[in-house]
Amino acid sequence: MTGMSWLPRLIRCKRGNTLIIVAAAAPLLIGASAIGVDTIQVALAKRQLQRAADSAAMAGAYSVLQSGAATTAVTRDLTHNNRITLAAAPTVENAPTTGPFAGNARAVRVVLRANRSVPFMSFFTGSTMAVEVEATAAAVPDGIYCVVSLENTSVTGVSFSGSTNTDLGCGVATNSTGPEAISVNGNPSVRASPIAAVGGVPAASRFASGTVTLPYSPPQPDPFVNLPAAEIPSGTSCEGQLKVQPNDPPLTITSNRNCFRGTEINGPVTFSPGVYYIDGNSLSFGAQARVTGTGVTFILTSSTPNNANSIAQLDMNGGATLDLTAPSSGPYSGVLVYQHRNAPLTNQHINGNSNSRIDGAFYMPSTEITFNGNAGMEVQCLRLVGRRVNFSGNSNLVNTCPPTSPTRGFNGLMVRLVG
Repeated sequence: MTGMSWLPRLIRCKRGNTLIIVAAAAPLLIGASAIGVDTIQVALAKRQLQRAADSAAMAGAYSVLQSGAATTAVTRDLTHNNRITLAAAPTVENAPTTGPFAGNARAVRVVLRANRSVPFMSFFTGSTMAVEVEATAAAVPDGIYCVVSLENTSVTGVSFSGSTNTDLGCGVATNSTGPEAISVNGNPSVRASPIAAVGGVPAASRFASGTVTLPYSPPQPDPFVNLPAAEIPSGTSCEGQLKVQPNDPPLTITSNRNCFRGTEINGPVTFSPGVYYIDGNSLSFGAQARVTGTGVTFILTSSTPNNANSIAQLDMNGGATLDLTAPSSGPYSGVLVYQHRNAPLTNQHINGNSNSRIDGAFYMPSTEITFNGNAGMEVQCLRLVGRRVNFSGNSNLVNTCPPTSPTRGFNGLMVRLVG
């Protein structure tokens, strides 16, 4: 008993009681601290790995949007942005096999796995803990665009200049990569939203109140890439140049006369519904032209399309009175003017006086489109797709199109994390 005589005194001593409690609680405190440290390490590793997965999925989705390979983009991104050693090769799915975007060809799912060292918990679970994360990114709709510039260099893709008044009722997009992918000069009035570019976009203050600007956006795909080739059908007989003078009697062109080696129209002409091929020279509507056509498409092409300079051009004079509507069905539904993709980079002008009405798309993917419509010109469901697009001078464009119309515009795409 002599050896334990100190215990009663220790129990009666307050400091002794504290020592006993601390000694009893020490393993719990040390264990809790160790578990906390291990948990923090695992949480940090998971956060770092999640950030790498998010970045890789975004890179993969951007690559797919630009017709590239998802796996190549993911691997390249992980090489630069991941700082954790992976336990296995990443899983890359395009399209994903699970989740709300399963089967979506514009979505990319990335799964990453790593082993994290956990010194304390390794006594119970092994030397490392498995960490797994996943991320899904996809190109999703982000606005409706009715003006698309396919310019993919640093040259300005869309410009507004002078005192032009432009009210599009939809968005504007360009694939230009330059710091001034979209430019605003002079004192134009611009109502269009969203306004997007792969490169830079001027501050929203340069546009109407409420305009959404989206600089450094992904490139937009060519909305008419699946149109049939702008070739003259085999066996088609092309007439000479169609010439109409101001004092000529009204002329009706039927669809069985569907190919001309250019036009010089300065008088009254009605085009019956159909597709009309212009073989070289130009589709020219002069100052005194009075042109009517419902359900028509003009294809600017050439019998020798490999010779770029032989492809027909467009010339709509500002004095011309136009009443033109694109077809509502068929392979060229909604398309009013379609120029061969081999055309050289020239400036094509769309003009019309206050009595003019234009309803349809102008698709001229290799050239520059300049719109100079006069005040009062009626424009319905207008869509402009060119290499570059300009609104200049004193043009006045008020584009009206029902919100539910299938020809209102094109769904823009934005890459976002969706899972």
